[in-house]
Amino acid sequence: MPQMKKLLIAAFATSLAFAGQAFAHAHLKSAAPVIDGTVKQAPSELDLTFTEGLNLKFSDVTVTGPDKAAVKTGEAMLMKGDTTLMIPVTDKLAAGKYTVEWHVLSTDGHKTNGTYSFTVAP
Repeated sequence: MPQMKKLLIAAFATSLAFAGQAFAHAHLKSAAPVIDGTVKQAPSELDLTFTEGLNLKFSDVTVTGPDKAAVKTGEAMLMKGDTTLMIPVTDKLAAGKYTVEWHVLSTDGHKTNGTYSFTVAP
């Protein structure tokens, strides 16, 4: 019986490992401007690329400036097979550090969120 118990535990652990891979979430793969990077010119848009396709209706980005004030952005749209969220920046960005907060819903129904920053230094 102890041998059978060990086999069942091993089978359960293995199934959990594979199940974790099946329930992947959309993670931020790259961004433009580059995550924690510095740009000389203020960007006219933000491009956030994720590891999975996104549901636009439930995905959004908030940008705050060096003074903690919200930056005005336009309506987001999906590009590149629905994996890139493009957000037009309608405010003129002054020099300083900007924080991007994002939350997305992948097409498989999983929510993820995060933040990153970039700096404008003309």
